[in-house]
Amino acid sequence: MSKRKILVTSALPYANGEIHLGHLLEYIQTDIWVRYQKMMGNECHYVCADDAHGTPIMLKADELGIDPERLIASVSERHQADFNDFAINFSQYHSTHSEENREVSEGIYHKLNDGGFIKKRVISQAFDPEKKMFLPDRFIKGDCPKCGAADQYGDNCESCGATYSTTELKNAKSVVSGASPITKESEHYFFDLPQFEDRLKKWTNAGHLQPEISNKLSEWFEQGLQQWDISRDAPYFGFQIPDVKDKYFYVWLDAPIGYMGSFRKLCNDTGIDFDEYFNKDSKTEMYHFIGKDIVYFHALFWPAILMGSNYRTPNAVYAHGFLTVNGQKMSKSRGTFIQARTYLNYLNPEYLRYYYAYKLTSKIDDIDLNLEDFKQRVNSDLVGKVVNIASRSAGFIVKNYESTLSENSIESDLYSSFADKGKEIAEMYESRNYNQAMREIMKLADKANQYIDEHKPWKLIKEEGKDVMVHEVTSLAINLFRILMTYLKPVLPVMSSAAEEFLNIDELTWDAIKQPLSNHKINKFKPMMTRIEDDQINKVIEFSRDNINNTNNDNETKEDSMIQIEDFSKIDLRIAKIVKAQSVDGADKLIQLTLDIGEESTRNVFAGIKEHYSPEDLEGRLTVLVANLAPRKMRFGVSEGMVLAASDGKSIHLLSTDSDANPGMKIR
Repeated sequence: MSKRKILVTSALPYANGEIHLGHLLEYIQTDIWVRYQKMMGNECHYVCADDAHGTPIMLKADELGIDPERLIASVSERHQADFNDFAINFSQYHSTHSEENREVSEGIYHKLNDGGFIKKRVISQAFDPEKKMFLPDRFIKGDCPKCGAADQYGDNCESCGATYSTTELKNAKSVVSGASPITKESEHYFFDLPQFEDRLKKWTNAGHLQPEISNKLSEWFEQGLQQWDISRDAPYFGFQIPDVKDKYFYVWLDAPIGYMGSFRKLCNDTGIDFDEYFNKDSKTEMYHFIGKDIVYFHALFWPAILMGSNYRTPNAVYAHGFLTVNGQKMSKSRGTFIQARTYLNYLNPEYLRYYYAYKLTSKIDDIDLNLEDFKQRVNSDLVGKVVNIASRSAGFIVKNYESTLSENSIESDLYSSFADKGKEIAEMYESRNYNQAMREIMKLADKANQYIDEHKPWKLIKEEGKDVMVHEVTSLAINLFRILMTYLKPVLPVMSSAAEEFLNIDELTWDAIKQPLSNHKINKFKPMMTRIEDDQINKVIEFSRDNINNTNNDNETKEDSMIQIEDFSKIDLRIAKIVKAQSVDGADKLIQLTLDIGEESTRNVFAGIKEHYSPEDLEGRLTVLVANLAPRKMRFGVSEGMVLAASDGKSIHLLSTDSDANPGMKIR
């Protein structure tokens, strides 16, 4: 049977934020499939890149006072470190802001233009008169024209669900400058998607997509395909459209082309034939792994662009669902919006690889990371079952039989039953039904442990004349462990390397399990995986809740940043008069305040305002106290509340009230 040649991609992470556990669902799913293909002996290349263009990156770089190139280089370095530590094994990781991607993007544009698939027309857009730039929908906020809800984006209302154009938004403001946008006309370039409707209908119903996706696309066809705006006006961070002044490719044009740009880089570096993989009549295979939220781009725009530029289309686009944590959307306030690096600081990455594999199917259902189940599943399956087989058997071999496995097996049928499962488990990997594969592997692990329990080598070793049986029982157990680790290798590459070291073999391969290791010397067993403790998970949650940088991610829900009137009504704000203020010995920033809050009652409060106020300047002032804040014990004494202040990051200003207000008055 000839070996397959396969190109695999994952969606490109945006170069304006950190990798989090939601992202990793896709990269782990893809990496498992790629590792499996390589174990089957297929030539499989896995490419990806940072999605590095667009208005948000331009504005973020401007905010930081650096060039966009410096920003995306820094983010790429962190992204690649995270992926590497999760054992995501890319053949090539690149950037959409590369010469390879520019070359391919411009080439595709010329082909589309020459083919009559690029159209031009003048459109009206929102324009920021202060920043002198056109505004994307997400950079305009105002009142919904349908229900009147405030602080809504320029394209849809999160309160009533209405969609509208930015020109309909009431009291619109630019998110960039705060200015009121004006309407301005500009000529834009459009990809004429409707020309590909018949070909797309055929392609989307030819088995390239999951049934759920094909059904969804049929709804979009019924609504009618629209021309796609592929241009953006200067200023914009991206590739300039050839031969056109102050016009740039929209980020979503060159992002999927980034798959080709990254592969082009790999081909240039290794001598792989790029045309063999992208020629219209190519016999190679190409697969895209994506999230269900970007199906429209990958199942309509992308194949149409490839058709229009005379390149091959994907064999399949595999979509997955979203990640929830403990049954809910990831949340910063709950500490479940977990960045990859935060997880890595406390937990073994292969715990997550296994748990995702245990949950993933070929469908687009959402995946829930239940943290209690995560702990129990890893501890039970990997530590309590798989590793346990080797740990409870290896000592007998090393101590009593010169570290050498027996030549004979008393249970050859048991070994064969394990090895015969290889074809079935391989098919589960191929079809991306990892959950079925993990369950079958764990059933085998149960059988192996049951076999050891039935023969009880720890008792047999004490009986005269049972040495041979102990040798054969424990040798078979080690061989069963070898089969299980072979089946788990696409999921647990690091643990598999440790197993290869223990077994004293070059590598675990699917074909090798046909025959057991006999009269073979092994090495001393070393722990391969430890149990997850509650404290580790608690630290991840605590760190994520308290320290995550809110500017790095745009996925926070409004409910995490907004409070209800019931929440606010719990806060007891009172007018307080500072009757005494003094420095605190041993504290550089604290001032101790004695506050009069009326009815002959005083409070002692420590405030970190010494860098901006002298104690003598504070006495006699009126300020605002959070009166029902729980007392906090400090090494200088007990702080019985908190005074309110405003800060711009450079200075602090204590809040004051009208001079005729009375201490103790409640603020309403």
